Amino acid sequence: MTWCDEALKLIKEFEGCRLKAYPDPATGAAPWTVGYGATGPKIGPATVWTQVQADQDLKDRVEALGAHIDSVVKIELSDEEKGALCSLAYNIGTGNFDHSTLLALLNKGDVEGAAHEFPKWNKAAGKVLAGLVKRRDGEMAEFFLGLKEVAV
Repeated sequence: MTWCDEALKLIKEFEGCRLKAYPDPATGAAPWTVGYGATGPKIGPATVWTQVQADQDLKDRVEALGAHIDSVVKIELSDEEKGALCSLAYNIGTGNFDHSTLLALLNKGDVEGAAHEFPKWNKAAGKVLAGLVKRRDGEMAEFFLGLKEVAV
């Protein structure tokens, strides 16, 4: 699989797809979310998307994230590593990703140490969420698959 396929697989598994907008689980209100976790000023309680809209939005955002990951990561990544990083950045935002200890460790060459940073991103609105714990475990596992691939 390509890095984009890896990222899409992870994001679809953990975001799920809802075609009718729903409130943020941590706040019970804004930000409203639709598709595979899309938020923004044009998305509110009345927003409804088609599956085609949701799939295209996700693909567009993942491709943009891939370019962003390439611009901030200073080491070579396997497809699994890049896919896992894209899934993380998709969920936490590029600002948080860019200032993360995970990225700092990665760019220092401490790839294994960086991998162990995934579980630390398990909170929303200061609360540990079971869904985020599961997601980070999945992303970390995917990242480690790539680490083994690069080491071989």
